[in-house]
Amino acid sequence: MTSERDHGGGLDSAIALYGGCKTDWLDLSTGINPVPYPIPDISRQAWERLPDQNAFDRLHNAARRFWNVPDTAEIIAAPGASALIARIPYLTGNLPAFIPGPTYNEHAAAFRARNPDLNTDDPDAPVHVYVHPNNPDGKLWPATAVGGRNFTIIDESFCDVCPQDSNIQQSENAGVIVLKSFGKFWGLAGLRLGFAIAAKDTLQSSYSGMDDLLGPWAVSGPALEIGAHALANTDWADATRTRLSRDAKRLDALMQPHSSLEGGTDLFRLYRVDDARAWQDRLARHHIWSRIFPYSRNWLRLGLPAPDRWDQLESAL
Repeated sequence: MTSERDHGGGLDSAIALYGGCKTDWLDLSTGINPVPYPIPDISRQAWERLPDQNAFDRLHNAARRFWNVPDTAEIIAAPGASALIARIPYLTGNLPAFIPGPTYNEHAAAFRARNPDLNTDDPDAPVHVYVHPNNPDGKLWPATAVGGRNFTIIDESFCDVCPQDSNIQQSENAGVIVLKSFGKFWGLAGLRLGFAIAAKDTLQSSYSGMDDLLGPWAVSGPALEIGAHALANTDWADATRTRLSRDAKRLDALMQPHSSLEGGTDLFRLYRVDDARAWQDRLARHHIWSRIFPYSRNWLRLGLPAPDRWDQLESAL
């Protein structure tokens, strides 16, 4: 059930093969926080009117404070980090890209959509893309290890569990774009909210501008309100990091008799097992969906169960 452009999720396909209904299933195939941010009351205006500039400004200001964005860097909100990833090859003028892997496959897919013959293994390419922490192995890329001649893309979709490792200060440098995802750490992937952070001239290059590529009102009114509220709630963020760290250790302890830890973050763990496909099948028969990879027969990735669903995983193991 994998393909070259595989992803976590796809629970409908798992249900079609193994039966049950969605409420029966424990979906560990993604790295999404299983305890989402509590959605605040949303104003009627957010639903009934087109978003105004003040709503974008409130979100951008909250993002600037939360991530300690340099004063000289610009923030652009988008309907998910994936929307930004898909548009970056248009921003960079379709220059060749180096994407060290294995890693999140949408970056290569976006560049190959513009250039099907693109080789992403050439470190001399003018565009470099780094997923930090890397998905699926959690590798961190220090500032000294990243850099392209024209553009450097640093995808920090999973970096909110380890803010001390962020490369956000690089966003003040020309040609550097830092991507942030709201759905992972805050557990609201369906909200579709992401951010590009970079020096203004980088996001408005001679090739095209990210604002133009996204079009007007790129983020919905409810997403603007929820995002601004959540990014201002640093107490929730601190408590969430503590819980995620504890739960990641609990998952490692459960898997220790069956596997070796290959890497990961506090939102997902990567294990080396004897046969990943057999493990996915075994867990699926207990209505637990996991992530395997077409390039490795031994890698099994698991997200964290919700607090009331650990028994299901423990029973399956």
